Amino acid sequence: MNAALGAQNASNGVSVRLRRARMVRGALVFLAMLAVAFLMALPILYTLATALKPNAFVLEFPPRLIPQNPTLDNFVEAWTSNSFGLYFLNSLQVAVFSTVGTVLIACSGAYAFARVRFPGRELAFRLYLVFLMIPGILYIIPQFLLAKNLHLLNSLGGLVIYYIAGNIAFHTFLLKGFFEGIPVEIEEAAQIDGASRWQVFYRIALPLAAPAVGTSAIFAFLASWDEFTLALTFLNDQAMRTLPIAIRLFQGQHTSRWGLVFAAALIALVPVLIVYTIFQGAFIRTVDSGGLKG
Repeated sequence: MNAALGAQNASNGVSVRLRRARMVRGALVFLAMLAVAFLMALPILYTLATALKPNAFVLEFPPRLIPQNPTLDNFVEAWTSNSFGLYFLNSLQVAVFSTVGTVLIACSGAYAFARVRFPGRELAFRLYLVFLMIPGILYIIPQFLLAKNLHLLNSLGGLVIYYIAGNIAFHTFLLKGFFEGIPVEIEEAAQIDGASRWQVFYRIALPLAAPAVGTSAIFAFLASWDEFTLALTFLNDQAMRTLPIAIRLFQGQHTSRWGLVFAAALIALVPVLIVYTIFQGAFIRTVDSGGLKG
């Protein structure tokens, strides 16, 4: 009897120690993750703090993450100076139309590669993959000559066309795997009920692939919003400049006013945060369902 009680007490003591050890481990992991998150957020916090400071306090030492007298003057001046607002709207138009066009065309192409059997299907998809292997900077001269002959230079519409064409291969490759993962039986049942191929794609396949489509929208928006080289090459008209060019020129003209430069950078970050906030659920579901598979 006493031996059994002693064994039970010893077992309870071991379980208590194990629970405590797990709690300590969990607390240490949480603190480590919190520290890493703070280190990753530190540049953004410092940028925000600097943008909220008057120019006289930008280089104060030691630096403060919480300004004493915060002000929005840098944001107002950044938006109103050097046609920054115009360039912001130019970039927004280009990014929105490029994202919509890329996602629509890539979804159609990816579904065709995943479900439709047509001559040359495998060859065409392999050509897509080859296109992905070529660095974009290598064909910037042919692109420029083609845009010149088609009268697409100094045109936001022309830039949208080139962004869509440049991004379709990657997004088709990204989405094809998700369409292939949809059970064929669901689509066959819809076709038996009289649905056309287009109705199956629009009403069944596309909603089921919504997480992947949302992820594709994030990548497409970032690719067109941040693009610099092609925009710099195609747009010589000052009124047609996009935001990456404007920020580069802004930095050159206001090098000594870091609060103003950081405010401009944060303004450029706002649409990216909005797009990610809208599609973050889709992005997380995409990663949870197996990652960016092809």
